[in-house]
Amino acid sequence: MKKRLGAFDFNSRFYADDDLIVGAADPFQLFRIMHEVNQGGGFVKDTTVSYVLDQCHNIEDKIPGQIRSITNVQEAVAKALLVDAVALKKAQTDCDVLAANDVLMDAYNTDVRDLLGEVRTEQGLDPDPKAAFARSGYLAKIAADRVGGAQAGWGA
Repeated sequence: MKKRLGAFDFNSRFYADDDLIVGAADPFQLFRIMHEVNQGGGFVKDTTVSYVLDQCHNIEDKIPGQIRSITNVQEAVAKALLVDAVALKKAQTDCDVLAANDVLMDAYNTDVRDLLGEVRTEQGLDPDPKAAFARSGYLAKIAADRVGGAQAGWGA
C-alpha cells in the first residue's frame, strides 16, 4: 500500500453554499461515503487520513450544529462498520444488485444510537452529547457575555 496524504472534508452541499449540518439533507449518502471510506481503510487505528467539518452555521446555533454534525458522522461510521463485507462481496460477485442493496440497507437501518451512547459512557463521556451541551448552559452564557459586542461577519 502506498502512503499518501489524505483528508476528508465533511459538508452538505444543498444550499447556496455547502455548509449545512453534515448528513442533515441525505443521511444515506453520508452512510454510503462512510462505507467507502471504511472499505479503503480510512478507519484503521493508525490511519493518516484527516477528517474535517467544513461548516458555517447561519440558521441554527453554531455549537449545537457542530455537535449534530459530529453525531451524524458517528452514526454513519457505526452503520458503515456493520456492513457484512462478505455478504456484500458475494452479492457483487454474483451481480445480484438487490442482495447487495439488502446488505447495505440492513446496516443503514440499524439503530446505532444506544451503541454509541454505550461507547461514549465507556469513554467517560455523556451518552447524549446534544443533551449534555443543552444542560451545560454554555450557549446562554456566551450569548450573555457577548451582548453589545462587535458583530463579526463578512462586513465586519
